[in-house]
Amino acid sequence: MNRGIKALRFVVNAVLMLGIAWTCSAQALKLPPHEKIVLKNGLTLLLMEKHGVPIVNVAAIVKGGAVADPTGQEGLASVTAGLLRKGTVKRSAQQFAADLDFIGGEFSADASADYTAISSEFLEKDVDQGLELFSDAVLHPAFAQAEVEKLLAQEIDGIKAAKDEAQSVALNYYYGYLFSKHPYGRPGGGDELSLARIKRDAIAKFYETNYSPGNTILAVAGEFNAAEMRAKIEQALGSWTAKASALPAIPAPPPVKGKKLLLVDKPDSTQTFFVFGNVGIAENDPDRVAIRVVNTIFGGRFTSELNEALRVESGLTYGAQSFFDSRKEPGAFAIYSFTKNESTVQAIDLALQVLAKVHKDGVTAEQLASARAYIKGQFPPSIETSEQLAKRIAANEFYGLGDDEINQLEARIDAVTPEIAKQVIAKHFPEDNLVFMLIGKASEIGPGVRKYAAQQDTRKISDPGFWQGAK
Repeated sequence: MNRGIKALRFVVNAVLMLGIAWTCSAQALKLPPHEKIVLKNGLTLLLMEKHGVPIVNVAAIVKGGAVADPTGQEGLASVTAGLLRKGTVKRSAQQFAADLDFIGGEFSADASADYTAISSEFLEKDVDQGLELFSDAVLHPAFAQAEVEKLLAQEIDGIKAAKDEAQSVALNYYYGYLFSKHPYGRPGGGDELSLARIKRDAIAKFYETNYSPGNTILAVAGEFNAAEMRAKIEQALGSWTAKASALPAIPAPPPVKGKKLLLVDKPDSTQTFFVFGNVGIAENDPDRVAIRVVNTIFGGRFTSELNEALRVESGLTYGAQSFFDSRKEPGAFAIYSFTKNESTVQAIDLALQVLAKVHKDGVTAEQLASARAYIKGQFPPSIETSEQLAKRIAANEFYGLGDDEINQLEARIDAVTPEIAKQVIAKHFPEDNLVFMLIGKASEIGPGVRKYAAQQDTRKISDPGFWQGAK
């Protein structure tokens, strides 16, 4: 990275951190204003001026993520994104990297379940070169055969290596088992089998099918004049040809009824990594703020009920947490931790007891006050920089969320009462319908965990893939 940008970031972050407390106490949290324009080719453009730091950040969302991967070629969206900076029609991968480094810029691309995210950063004085590099990567990727083979080999080796570290793949197994044949159950990064099936032609087809201006949201934030930036974007991306892109229709995944358990055997493991939960909420769920407050108390921070019980009081683990992975359609709710083989049942039992307790007792006014203060203190730093703001407004646009998602956040947090929390717990924190996934030494932990679910499934961690039911 360019030393000028590094130095700027250091100074800016220091100033921002010093100013956070004053900003939060002196005024309500508010998203800076921004413009929305739809260009002639269908590109949705969001422009947010943020003066004071001579940096420009670009964040694009292409509405084609892992859910668009053909069955059997899981990882295709991720590989396509990873190849964007690996050479264009007029630049080799090495030349692209050199040109980017010359201006001290950054460029990255990756695919999540719902979409592909592309981002870039450069100094204000290098905006023309930065936008030219960005547009070259997005509009003219070469997908050179040598780069395709190299990246696929790296990804396959990475998955094989990850299986040696159970925590690295725990969610792959959990999501596959939880969502089964729903697209959210397929591994976004692929697996050893699916990646080996991917060819250059499939990558080029995925790009042609999903990468189009009408399928793209582009957010720009930083030091610029909005009218001038619009003209620059039109020059850089206006030639991107409009075309119809048929997005796959993704149904809402149904919650699992009853209980089931997947035990992934890792014979050399001295610890058990466990995840359990069910289908959670979509990004735009009406209860999302109340859920966030309640989950902060239950398992969303170091002083949560889960972590206090499993780590602080019992010493069974170094950490326990719960989270909601909200997506376009309902994602996963999960309770996650790890422990020694011999304390596996004790740790899971204790996590279930904490879940039962919050159902029985709800949360207190004091706990709510603490969670409100925690969220209000933690959230503002996540929308301080132009990079964070560009990504935030692009994601809000994708999920159909307005500025009130930020501007009304504090009021919505304050509106959560013990009564509302009780309703949220009953509705969104499942107790009777649970999906369990454990990675550990089956010969030691298998007999003890049979009690958790009537339906039991097993597989070896050495088996390729994650869960065959997700294919």
